[in-house]
Amino acid sequence: MPAAASSASAAAPEPALDPAPADPAAPAVPAPAAGWALAERLDALLGDPEDSAGPFGYAAAARQDAAEEFPAAACAALDRIGVQHYYVPARHGGALTGLPQLLEVVRTLARRDLTSAVAHGKTFLGAVCVWVAEESPGAARLAGLVRAGELVSLGLTERAHGSDLMAGEVVAEPGPEGYRITGEKWLINNATRGRLVCLLARTAPEGGPRGFSLLLVDKARLPRGTWRPLPKVSTLGIRGADISGIAFHAAPVGRDGLVGREGEGPETVLKALQITRSLCTGLSLGAADHGLRLAYGFAAGRELYGRRMLDLPLVRRTLAECYADLLAAEALSLVAARSIHTLPEELSVTSAVAKYLVPTTVDRVLLRLRGVLGARAFLSDHHAHGRFQKLERDHRIVGIFDGNTMVNLYALTAQFRTLARGFAAPAGSGAARPGAWEAATFSPDRPLPALRPEALSLLARHGSTLAASLPGSTAVLARAAADDVRLVPAARAARTLSAACRALHTRMGAARLLPGGAPVESFDLARGYSACLAAACALGLWRYGGDGRGGGGGGGGEGSAAPSPLWLHAVLDRLLSGLEEAVPGSTGPLPRPRGVEEEAREPLYERLLERMAAQYAAGELFSLFPCRTAEGPPC
Repeated sequence: MPAAASSASAAAPEPALDPAPADPAAPAVPAPAAGWALAERLDALLGDPEDSAGPFGYAAAARQDAAEEFPAAACAALDRIGVQHYYVPARHGGALTGLPQLLEVVRTLARRDLTSAVAHGKTFLGAVCVWVAEESPGAARLAGLVRAGELVSLGLTERAHGSDLMAGEVVAEPGPEGYRITGEKWLINNATRGRLVCLLARTAPEGGPRGFSLLLVDKARLPRGTWRPLPKVSTLGIRGADISGIAFHAAPVGRDGLVGREGEGPETVLKALQITRSLCTGLSLGAADHGLRLAYGFAAGRELYGRRMLDLPLVRRTLAECYADLLAAEALSLVAARSIHTLPEELSVTSAVAKYLVPTTVDRVLLRLRGVLGARAFLSDHHAHGRFQKLERDHRIVGIFDGNTMVNLYALTAQFRTLARGFAAPAGSGAARPGAWEAATFSPDRPLPALRPEALSLLARHGSTLAASLPGSTAVLARAAADDVRLVPAARAARTLSAACRALHTRMGAARLLPGGAPVESFDLARGYSACLAAACALGLWRYGGDGRGGGGGGGGEGSAAPSPLWLHAVLDRLLSGLEEAVPGSTGPLPRPRGVEEEAREPLYERLLERMAAQYAAGELFSLFPCRTAEGPPC
């Protein structure tokens, strides 16, 4: 039976990624350096992806995908770098002082290879329930094992019940010395290769919300014959990942294996998934950057109809709009990661929006880029190591991780009335309260408060502070536009979004759940609401980010003291389009005839494409913020 060979006492290597350990007693997360500094350091350590001999090269990823081979060399190299230290909070001896750090790590790994990112990063998913649980006597031991490179999986789903956790049939029968586990978990990442499994099991015969508990199972401690791995499952994407299962047969686990308190398993899982859903967006951001880089490079070098493909108007507009979609996803992802610290009581809403909107947006981006690449998008060889077809296959599974699209949209519909009341609340009460949270949440270079797992809640009782900030930020932008004509188009888009958001909340407040669940139109409202919250995040970054207006990276003009409104206008324009698509008629009549509006968009996206081209030529990440990539400028 495969099991990890390293012992619990194995020494954890110091991370080359960040050799200075964090102070666990620090009251707040230190302010990060400008841009994606951690991502830049990690990418440099991974080396040039065009190096065919390196474990993080595109060629290695293509070979492993074709053979459905686990990326063992890449994972081992990540352990040597010390990436796993960022899966452990500083209070438990790890390097993780703030969740935005992990977003950077995941994005950087996913930009190289989604399979490796998923295979290695899933250890955080397996361990996070222990970090969230208020009482976890095994936390210190688990932290040491993770830092030493042991894999941890999360055993939730079962073959017959999928994501219906309350129907689970795996039983952990309590006894004087602990529990005996019997049953099967299936479609579990790293179930075979991982040494530890954080397992949700039925501890009360009647089941129910208080009938399930979490147990941390160390396979190295189990007697022979009490567990067996299930065969690896072939998948369309992330072919090399260890997607398998595990079966238990009266496997004994001591009382020290209990995570939190007995009967609190489902609640702990749902709170932990709020964190991981917010960070799954890093997988999508990395995939979008990879896809855009491939498509732009191809278009720039391809001759078609007697001229460069990049000179064709439709190609230029497609690339620019996809770039704007990536910037919108980045803004939402960054604010969501920061809000884990600043607004944990609202994470049930923020995480559901981020987990629905970002992977869905990137799926659409990749679909559009497939049209730019044409036949090259389908080749598994002959062009760029077949990277695009692998990338598109791999990314499709991101929308399923940690709750699929329907699960996240339903989580929003279940909170409609609360969200509507919070949005309408007067200033100073409920979700509309002003305060220091704004600068801490929206400013990327501000310190964050320490994570408070006890503040996580299954429902946002006062609505969404982020969504409620949209009208205020719109007013700030309008006042700024009175002094800066360049801001007028963005201010117009913000006003349209703000008015639509207010009307949307009215409809949400009037919606009623049916006995069988939410009506179909409620899911459309949830999609529209997601676009509104993403707009609030973008406007918040403009107000507080970087130089005070968020103009730093995504379109700021060199040598200009005032921030450029370019990226903000483009992002709001794309979110307006998404809102109108989700809820037709929600934005009302456009302020100008559609033909005139389109004439205004053309120079907007032409200028945005210039910024994208400048980042490509400089070897930078496609981002709002500066970040060099290891491959550097194109040859």
